[in-house]
Amino acid sequence: MASTEFQSPYVPNTYPDRRAMLDAIGVDSIEELFADIPDGYLNYDLDMPSARNELDLTRYARELAAMNRTPGDYACFLGAGSYRHHIPAVVRQVAGRSEYMTAYTPYQPEVSQGTLQTAFEFQSLICQLTGMDVANLGMYDGSTSLAEAALMASRITRRHRAAVVESVSPLYREVLNTYVQAPGIDIDTIPASADSIPDETACVIVQQPNFFGYMEDVDRLAKLAHDAGALLIVSVDPVSLGMFRPPGEYGADIVVGEGQALGVPTTFGGPYVGLFACKQDYIRQMPGRIVGRTVDTRGEEAYVLTLQTREQHIRRERATSNICTAVALIALMSTIYLASFGRRGLRHVAELCYHKSHYAASKIEEIPGYSVPMDGTFFQEFVMKCPSSPSEINEKLLDYGIIGGADISAQVSNGMLVCVTEMNSRDEIDNLVTALTEIGGAS
Repeated sequence: MASTEFQSPYVPNTYPDRRAMLDAIGVDSIEELFADIPDGYLNYDLDMPSARNELDLTRYARELAAMNRTPGDYACFLGAGSYRHHIPAVVRQVAGRSEYMTAYTPYQPEVSQGTLQTAFEFQSLICQLTGMDVANLGMYDGSTSLAEAALMASRITRRHRAAVVESVSPLYREVLNTYVQAPGIDIDTIPASADSIPDETACVIVQQPNFFGYMEDVDRLAKLAHDAGALLIVSVDPVSLGMFRPPGEYGADIVVGEGQALGVPTTFGGPYVGLFACKQDYIRQMPGRIVGRTVDTRGEEAYVLTLQTREQHIRRERATSNICTAVALIALMSTIYLASFGRRGLRHVAELCYHKSHYAASKIEEIPGYSVPMDGTFFQEFVMKCPSSPSEINEKLLDYGIIGGADISAQVSNGMLVCVTEMNSRDEIDNLVTALTEIGGAS
């Protein structure tokens, strides 16, 4: 290791520092540390562009960013699990306070009371929203929450089958299939109208509203699950709970969901926060962490981490999950969002999404060649059947300044999943209808 080697401006260790460390462990060079790696896999040439100075790199990054078509500049009707909602300025303002930006996991409660209290408030708000007894501090995202719920149901019932309603998001089902491979849980896909489930099923998993935006008959599915001795797991859109019944009212045992819609921008898919709540009876099998409220030796209110049976605290085989670094800052943003809107504000947002999406569907049904093929009550999203390939139509919509819906041709022939939230003005919806009319069935 020569003293003239390239020194990264981002690595603080100097040459003497590195030499001292190598001497301390008894090796002559860094290469000796990696001697067991075959030559073909060590330091092979990467096809990398030459280095640029900061000014040129900034210009290049701006050129790349200008290639994006972003909501705001474009009217956006894309959802399918990630939703664009209005975020009050107070969310970013409070979440950006240095106390939150610099705080890590509050292992020392005596110096982390503020962080712990906000986590407790998050849990309390999720319980109020879902109608459940207890909620945890958050998971990675909605899909991993769903998968962890299936594992939890298997531990509680000591069964190794899970029945998943076919209208659950295909993306969530992919994550679920990955999680259940190691513990050997079999997945059965059932229609929402199923009147029976296989023997020894641990849980029935349903999404409300489902992936296509429509409401399922959850009362019937709850009875189906409970009559068979299984648990009911419901994956919810939290904004929809502003106007629809909370899962606790129709007998859900575990409730999960994606918290991104509550004050978090879409940000190219993450970071997000998974919601997780359940009945009190199952709290000991809940994954993740729970913040509890108690009193200290002087009788003053205090907050502590409790019931965190993660593998870093107990034996791996007895842990309820392997979740490690949850994005608590994202959970904080959802907490501020819910607190700032309140019950009435969230209901207003939900009603705007409901009425605007129904207005859009009614106008699209009038366009020759297009149709809304599914019946039933939908919230915020609906399926539009196109006269030609949805991907081709989406490409043409960009010329009108519109980001179209998700191409779901894999589930519905020439199907597009259209999302309308409170962010879409009436002009944007009317412009979408005009654009679809002009595009027609041409490809």
